[in-house]
Amino acid sequence: MSCKPGQPCHEGIKRRRALAVLGLMALIFVALSAVSFLDSRGQAVPSNITYAGVDAVAGKRVFQAYNCMGCHTIVGNGAYFGPDLTKLYADAGPAWLEAFLPSAGAWPTQAAVRLKLQDKAIAEESGVETIEAYLEKYPAAAERIARRGGKPTHMPNLPFSRSDVQELVAFMKYTAAMNTEGWPPVPKVDGLTFAVATPMPVTTQPIAFSPAEETSQAMAAPKSAIAHGAELVEENGCTACHAATSEKLVGPGWEGLYGSTVSLADGSTVVADDAYLTEKILEPDTRLVAGYEEGIMPSFAEILDADQIADVVAYIRSLGRN
Repeated sequence: MSCKPGQPCHEGIKRRRALAVLGLMALIFVALSAVSFLDSRGQAVPSNITYAGVDAVAGKRVFQAYNCMGCHTIVGNGAYFGPDLTKLYADAGPAWLEAFLPSAGAWPTQAAVRLKLQDKAIAEESGVETIEAYLEKYPAAAERIARRGGKPTHMPNLPFSRSDVQELVAFMKYTAAMNTEGWPPVPKVDGLTFAVATPMPVTTQPIAFSPAEETSQAMAAPKSAIAHGAELVEENGCTACHAATSEKLVGPGWEGLYGSTVSLADGSTVVADDAYLTEKILEPDTRLVAGYEEGIMPSFAEILDADQIADVVAYIRSLGRN
């Protein structure tokens, strides 16, 4: 644009200002482009975060393969049928995730999480050794156990292998380490009255009785071996993996199991009698059943005593054909 004769002309000043702004924008663009090539800029990197010897990248592949985003969100992105998983590892801890993922059709009980803590690697990853210390360190796990432990979920039992579970936990560990800068916002539930929104004290745990109290209770209300065994399988989370019917969940259904012939991975067979069932409770990876992998079922050797195991076997026997 040219200036009219006899009038002040600012064209040169305006052009220089425009060029200066353009140059500044170019410098900013070049600087931001250079920063984008830096390794992490202080942010968590999935390939640098591991769990049980696997990195979070492998876990992301499992997460995508099962279309978990179809129900869950990560940093607020995804579907809203299930909860946001971004900080789940930090809130509930690895032992709770290890107990939940293989049998997601039921919420983990305290006994199920305690079983996982027997694994030294999981206990080391959790930073604690006892269930009491774990629930104190991970209050979200304590809240979930107190409110929902042993109850059914809306999530199906997916055919996760042992490696799938470990890789998913690695991915959850990575998402918990991300700096989300406060996103997504925490929903406010103040004033809501329905059960899921009602705050529940974390300290609400199953009442622990002294040996004398337990003895007096047992004497006051004696139970049959079958009834006691039914209670034990509920308390220890067995029903998350085994159904009282012939339906296969994570493990085989118990209806008709006792007295049946079981095919083993080495091609041999065995009759599911008292000795076999006791062995599977104590050493589940011994004489592996065909179609199952090692490491799926934990050992109950440190959880149940001989009498309790006998009662569990009696309960399974009551569901058998014979």
